[in-house]
Amino acid sequence: MSSSSSQNFVSRSVIKKVFAKLQKEGDGAVVRRGISRSEQKLLDPFLMLDEFSVSPPAGFPDHPHRGFETVTYVLEGGITHQDFKGHKGTIYAGDVQWMTAGRGIIHSEMPEEEINKGLQLWINLSSNEKMIEPNYQELSSSDIPKAEQNGVQVKVIAGESMGIQSPVYTRTSTMFLDFTLDPGAQFHQNVPESWNAFAYVLESGESGAVFGSSNASPVSAHNVVVFGQGNDGVSVWNKSSSKKLRFVLIAGEPLGEPVVQYGPFVMNTQAEIDMTIEDYHYGKNGFEMAKYWRSQ
Repeated sequence: MSSSSSQNFVSRSVIKKVFAKLQKEGDGAVVRRGISRSEQKLLDPFLMLDEFSVSPPAGFPDHPHRGFETVTYVLEGGITHQDFKGHKGTIYAGDVQWMTAGRGIIHSEMPEEEINKGLQLWINLSSNEKMIEPNYQELSSSDIPKAEQNGVQVKVIAGESMGIQSPVYTRTSTMFLDFTLDPGAQFHQNVPESWNAFAYVLESGESGAVFGSSNASPVSAHNVVVFGQGNDGVSVWNKSSSKKLRFVLIAGEPLGEPVVQYGPFVMNTQAEIDMTIEDYHYGKNGFEMAKYWRSQ
């Protein structure tokens, strides 16, 4: 819904802001971690959000996952991924890879160009889906539905906005929208009342992004903005007179299940984590190929 139909729209308020600080990750890569364990309770089903920047020879060499999904959205450059199921490909700026790790995957994610930037989101899976077979959905930039109105552009990676819907199937109900607002533009996005929601600011002008109410204090780039539950959705204003505002809005239906995380493994109990470590170590229950496979 746009600003033109906003008379009765009640926006969620901002309950927390988190500046995503730089940290090292993988093999020589640098990430800004916007969501970490302290935000997990507020943002169930989301486990992590990284804004990554990586140049060769750095990268994310062979590593395992179990129990959740990773969504990789490339903003600049390209990332080549391969896994022990024989899946290999490169996603470039504007492309998305939605990977369901399920019962187990080992993969590598390595940079393709001199400068490679993007976002990686980890989405939890419910207990009855943690041990499903791994799966990939890949969308090239041209496959992602886009819409524009009143100085607001949106790319609908998952969910719905401005009456258009993404083709992505989300096992854990999820909305993932990439917004660009022209100077002076505003927008009101519906979000289901029971879902948790946050925004991550990619670029903002001197006045920053304003969320929740038009007189709220502005938020600069590299900040996560956590919204309270309830109400109709999220309101945003670009108060900059000269610069565009770009942010992603991400929301999802909470699973309400216990989360036990050990690095790249996310299960419901410590016993399941212990079993996962054993499965990985001995190459069983989904990790059979772990003994033999190495990325090229």
